[in-house]
Amino acid sequence: VETTAVTVEEVMRTQRAEGPATVLAIGTATPDNCVSQADYADYYFRVTKSEHLVDLKKKFKRMCDNSMIRKRYMHLTEDIIQENPNIGSFMAPSLDARQDILVAEIPKLGKAAAEKAIKEWGQPKSKITHLVFCTTSGVDMPGADYQLVKLLGLRPSVRRVMLYQQGCYAGGTVLRVAKDLAENNRGARVLVVCSEIIAMCFRGPSEAHIDSLIGQALFGDGAAAVIVGADPDVPMERPLFQLVSASQTIVPGTDGFIEGQLRELGLTFQLHKDVPLAISKNIESALVAAFAPLGINDWNSIFWVAHPGGPAILDMVEAEANLDKKRMHATRHVLSEYGNMSSACVLFILDGMRKRSAEEGQTTTGEGLDWGVLFGFGPGLTIETVVLHSVPITAP
Repeated sequence: VETTAVTVEEVMRTQRAEGPATVLAIGTATPDNCVSQADYADYYFRVTKSEHLVDLKKKFKRMCDNSMIRKRYMHLTEDIIQENPNIGSFMAPSLDARQDILVAEIPKLGKAAAEKAIKEWGQPKSKITHLVFCTTSGVDMPGADYQLVKLLGLRPSVRRVMLYQQGCYAGGTVLRVAKDLAENNRGARVLVVCSEIIAMCFRGPSEAHIDSLIGQALFGDGAAAVIVGADPDVPMERPLFQLVSASQTIVPGTDGFIEGQLRELGLTFQLHKDVPLAISKNIESALVAAFAPLGINDWNSIFWVAHPGGPAILDMVEAEANLDKKRMHATRHVLSEYGNMSSACVLFILDGMRKRSAEEGQTTTGEGLDWGVLFGFGPGLTIETVVLHSVPITAP
């Protein structure tokens, strides 16, 4: 009997996709509880029983007023804090109480976003081959990825990647991982979920830790999900953005600029005052490295999806890149309406951008522009850079 030997190279070629990883659907979700930023200082000092700290409350009110945030969504309510008073303290042991909340709620919020993405995608969920789940909180075994498989009724053979404790740059990380999975597994459809609930780092004020107050003024809860796959089956699937390249770098000389420690009192953060300066001073080199292969050096000719860590970061990045104000409109809108939702933010921005592009009659999903950049900024300091290519907008 004659047999034909198959080489490893031939097997590998059959395993790989032909085209680039593509975002095929996006869904977002928030808790029901919405807090107004204008009233938040009064609310926060009341529920943490800190109203005697009059001067600190005035300082916090100024932080809220200058945050460029209009409202945020939070799973934590006044009732939950009253039932678990240690959560509202600055230093009281409270990890167990926080874990009890987060281990249950993070997969649920992720499910709400994932169901919207799957509905928009329009394909049977049995076609999902991979799951990438990202959250800063709620560490447990088996993890939130496993819980989401059960909640959604995905196949038990779905290949899972669980990312904990990455922080605010991870919205770029999940797309980088999804890109590699989609392009190296022919026919793969990757469900990506970022689910963030700030109950792990919510705490009362401290006059000795002003940087903690900055986080209390900025962070909100939210989950976002995307379906990523290569070689879309058009018109059954509708491409939104192509993931052209993805990279990660550590900003030199920034050890300790953003740090978080998981302790008995929850997740604590330390923020260096020069974080916005360090990110903005390194934005040009990240852009050049990403776009030089494309021959692009005009940063106003691309659409922008930048993690809204806070208004100071956005202002300084705009100045360094000489950006028109409209380039950051989508990013600032998400900051205003949701606050800083850590890893989920950039996916909320992508969702808003493609929707507004269609509403305004733009030719492409990227505000009428062909090329774009997605930036994640976070602990390390780490910068994630994803080069995006928009697709023509077609009638539904």
